[in-house]
Amino acid sequence: MDSQELTTSSKIADLEKRNEAAMAGGGSDRVAKHKQGGRLTARERLDILLDPGSFVEMDRFVTHRCNNFGMDKMKSPGDGVITGYGRVNGKLVYVYSQDFTVVGGSMSRTQANKICKIMDLAIKNGAPVIGLNDSGGARIQEGIESLSGYADIFVRNTMASGVVPQITGIMGPCAGGAVYSPSITDFIFMVKDSSYMFVTGPDVIKTVTHEDVTKEALGGALTHSQKSGVAHFACEDDKHTLLLIRELLGFLPSNNLDDPPTLPTQDRPDRICESLNSVIPDSPKKPYDMLSIITEVVDEHYFLEVHKNFAPNIIIGFARLNGRSVGIVANQPQVLAGCLNIEASRKAARFVRFCDAFNIPIISFVDVPGFLPGTDQEWNGLITHGAKLLYAYAEATVPKITLITRKAYGGAYIVMGSKLLRSDVNLAYPTAEIAVMGAEGAVNIVFREALAKAKDPVAEKARLIKEYEQMFANPYVSAELGLTDEVIEPALTRRRLIDAMEMLKNKRDINPAKKHGNIPL
Repeated sequence: MDSQELTTSSKIADLEKRNEAAMAGGGSDRVAKHKQGGRLTARERLDILLDPGSFVEMDRFVTHRCNNFGMDKMKSPGDGVITGYGRVNGKLVYVYSQDFTVVGGSMSRTQANKICKIMDLAIKNGAPVIGLNDSGGARIQEGIESLSGYADIFVRNTMASGVVPQITGIMGPCAGGAVYSPSITDFIFMVKDSSYMFVTGPDVIKTVTHEDVTKEALGGALTHSQKSGVAHFACEDDKHTLLLIRELLGFLPSNNLDDPPTLPTQDRPDRICESLNSVIPDSPKKPYDMLSIITEVVDEHYFLEVHKNFAPNIIIGFARLNGRSVGIVANQPQVLAGCLNIEASRKAARFVRFCDAFNIPIISFVDVPGFLPGTDQEWNGLITHGAKLLYAYAEATVPKITLITRKAYGGAYIVMGSKLLRSDVNLAYPTAEIAVMGAEGAVNIVFREALAKAKDPVAEKARLIKEYEQMFANPYVSAELGLTDEVIEPALTRRRLIDAMEMLKNKRDINPAKKHGNIPL
């Protein structure tokens, strides 16, 4: 009996020793170097991301099987990625966190197997997948095996798309083939000054195109959150990134079959928003901040803006109305007068499709004078990109509520969640102008010949503009046709939106059966 107890005790001691080796990552020296500049280790990141004590690790003792180039002497438990599951605000999530201290976090065949295992579990169990990327790329010593590992992950990203939310935190380098998995996921978070993404690095670019560029300028957090739109959030540091991921998850359902979460709120659904009665300027040419309307209307005045620094002429993000999660799309009159351009169309279209995939109602605030004119826009495919937004709204079957605050002209009126694209409830302020185009442009076209013959063209034009405005630059023609359901006092905005949400909470709408549509990519 004593011998058996000793054997069991020694086995437990061996297990503890193996656990300690796995927890040590690449060793104290590499960990200390990694943490310079405020970076957290792979395990510290999971400690912040997940509810305390909820993480369950899988495949802790997995090691690679490569013997090339001395790799047989460089084996570490876990092989450079920590995988498992845990909870965020009590909700089940699957996670992986690459460990840069172990072979630079490089992607091996076995590392890919670990990631694929938790992705398969996430799809089967209907729970979000969160990946924390910090890797030097494919493990060159393994050749094509490491590339096949990437491909297996890409396939699972694609199969999981629209089934479970996928979120990526870029916590360090992410280059070459590694960038494609994050780009398929729904939201990308980057850390300022310590993370970057690019297909080809500065050295290759210099060789091929003779351009000199730094990693940060080429693919840093600010570059991708402002210029390319690849990243949705640019965060201050590792901790800020992880806490913001937790915040985002609070607005999302676990999968495409669940309803979005509803949280208790002390904000009354019938709260009157008196300030909105004076928010729209008397002059139709004067800008105002659409965010002031959004934040006044939503619960606790809290709005989580997504893609804040990219295409700022359109606003997207999440909020709650009477506790229910909603997705918001809004033109921003302060930037490009709220015109739709290529970047804004892409930004909003993908967001609308995400909300539709995960049963999140869409509320649109409209003040759009049209699509941005210019050769640059036309030559770079404004027609196709604008059609993406049209397609997304028309395809969406979730509750869709649209509020026109001021201008809604031409094709841009149709595209921005109009009744013509199957929107359920369309509201308008008395200041709304719903027309084919602005009064001045319309008069210049319709009355071109009359103005040319007029004795006083300036006075005649002013008269015709005023006449056109009285006839069309208002919400009542649209209301008479049933294309606007109600013209409301701005102060009642919150109450009317919540009324519409409540009315639509059991909405069911099904698109024609098909393998999939062919969105104009």
